[in-house]
Amino acid sequence: MVDPYLVFLLDDRRHALHLSVVDRVVHMVYVTPLPGAPDIVLGVVDMRGRLMPVVDVRKRFGLPGRRPAPADQLIVARMKQEPVALAVNDTLGIVECADQERIPVSGILPGVPYCNGVIRTRDGLILIHDLDAFLSLTEAAALDRALDAAGR
Repeated sequence: MVDPYLVFLLDDRRHALHLSVVDRVVHMVYVTPLPGAPDIVLGVVDMRGRLMPVVDVRKRFGLPGRRPAPADQLIVARMKQEPVALAVNDTLGIVECADQERIPVSGILPGVPYCNGVIRTRDGLILIHDLDAFLSLTEAAALDRALDAAGR
């Protein structure tokens, strides 16, 4: 079976999400801070009248922090069926990968629950991420409380 993945860029590193969890990609907008949210959440954006948390993907991946730039993009996706926006530098398009071509991460990145595979391309490796494992239980609970307090 061949699966499609949306490839995105953080600095010079390529990452991917299964296309089934991606709703759309939009240009960066102002991110409003969300008091009480976990550190991994940059804040919220108003997306069609709904408050949507913006996850700091850089922080989760251990990259140096930086404020979102106007040229950045937001990937609107579903994390445990809840909509979230991921702040990324750019999206590079769709890549397809057969199950047998996907490399398991157990031997490459042990102990990284939000990464569930690697795609090898002629341009290098692409890390595949599992949004459902992106937030810890503590982070998810703190985010729920902060969103409720903001009038989700």
